[in-house]
Amino acid sequence: MDRLVYISAVGLGNIEQAQAARANNLANVSTNGFRADLARVMTTEVQGDGYQGRAYGVNDGMGVDMSHGNMIETGRDLDLAVSGDGLFSVLMPDGSEGYSRNGALQIDSAGRLMNAQGLQVMGRGGPIALPPFESIVFGADGAITIRPQGQGPDALVQIDQLKLVNPDPQTLVKDSSGLLVDAAGETLVPADEVRVQAGFLESSNVNAMNELTEILSLARQFELEVRMMKTAESNDEAAAQLLRIG
Repeated sequence: MDRLVYISAVGLGNIEQAQAARANNLANVSTNGFRADLARVMTTEVQGDGYQGRAYGVNDGMGVDMSHGNMIETGRDLDLAVSGDGLFSVLMPDGSEGYSRNGALQIDSAGRLMNAQGLQVMGRGGPIALPPFESIVFGADGAITIRPQGQGPDALVQIDQLKLVNPDPQTLVKDSSGLLVDAAGETLVPADEVRVQAGFLESSNVNAMNELTEILSLARQFELEVRMMKTAESNDEAAAQLLRIG
């Protein structure tokens, strides 16, 4: 295959991946705690005879933008936002752990503490289940304190503590559901330094204007790659015609 065509075809594939990532980011611009997707490309030399003076980009998977979103005050007791770096831990359907910045929590009919995706929230002692209560308070360190149902205001009981983790962002990838997981499949250990703020949610970190600008830029790059392929085709036709004449 003509090298110019090959490089253009690889470029088109990378642009397609980047466009998909930007479109997904825009679709989640209003999703609390969403971390923007990043299309990663690795530079690789074009192999062949002679001087190695050409390179092209190879798809290197998807990255995650871990920059922070804005804090939105809700006043709801079960809304939590991580202050600074850190993640909530949830129990995945396969029994492994996933991680998220979305702290919009709820309690199901069995008293289990669930996240917005319907996954059980993890505590230091495992998945969190709460007895009937009159009120609930989350401490800055994730400690969960309740006033049991039928008890007076002084009868406070600490039930558990949220499992909050703070891994190296380079070790995280997204799964098919959009949750963050450890790339090596490891279960992360709790991080005592992570803090949460009750009555707040964190917005998505997607900048809609930047995403739209990038989509337009990628569309122009796509057109350029197509023109390069057409130029290679024209060159091949011209070369073939010269050979026929010769």
